[in-house]
Amino acid sequence: MRMYYDEYVSPVGRLRIVADEDGSLVGISLTDELWEKFLNRYGEVQPDAALIQPIKEQLEEYFRGERDAFSLPFTPEGTDFQKKVWQEVHAIPYGETKSYSDIAESLGSPKAVRAVGNANRLNPIPIVVPCHRVIGKNKLMTGYAGGLPMKEELLKLEGTLLNNSSPS
Repeated sequence: MRMYYDEYVSPVGRLRIVADEDGSLVGISLTDELWEKFLNRYGEVQPDAALIQPIKEQLEEYFRGERDAFSLPFTPEGTDFQKKVWQEVHAIPYGETKSYSDIAESLGSPKAVRAVGNANRLNPIPIVVPCHRVIGKNKLMTGYAGGLPMKEELLKLEGTLLNNSSPS
């Protein structure tokens, strides 16, 4: 299946948005390093601004504070466990957070906290599947693929203020 992309300069930085030929969101790259990993996995990706436009419109509404949930098709690739984690993360309401252990418990695997963290780290469609809403059990921000400053900006946008220091 062919993949298509367009760039979007958001308030938190440049995003590269990738969709399949049906317009289903496949990935949002937050950094150049993530973009390179995406290209290594999927190969050539063709530019197509028109195909990506509906996704960009919803992201623009989100960043303007006019959208608190996305209503677009998305098809992230991952293991069954990763997809279950991403479904749980997708269900975290706007302006709220959950810990990695909360998600592990909701999946019926309370000891799978590290596996949940790893699945969250590999989320191919951040913002839409809001992995920025996942924090440490101690209510501190933990890692984010786009960096902690980006995670902090996304949480501020949603009105979720946290202690911005990470545990040592």
